[in-house]
Amino acid sequence: MRGTMRRLAMTVLWPSFVAAALAEGCVFSVFDPADLAYLAESGITPTAVYSVGFFALWSLCALSSLLTMYLVVTPADQKAPF
Repeated sequence: MRGTMRRLAMTVLWPSFVAAALAEGCVFSVFDPADLAYLAESGITPTAVYSVGFFALWSLCALSSLLTMYLVVTPADQKAPF
């Protein structure tokens, strides 16, 4: 059981990590956090925005991958993958 959960975690987290890295590259090639006026006033650094943005995108992509894993299970299967 423990090995199955690790395999499921890696099956979900690795593709979502790669997708989040690509999405962050696309998003932050268009938007520069340093140009946003309200961030400069609040004292949030661009590095913090990049970090929070990456983890938010990674969470979204992980949720998408997890939903895909859940939907892959066919009705003929005896148990869900998690």
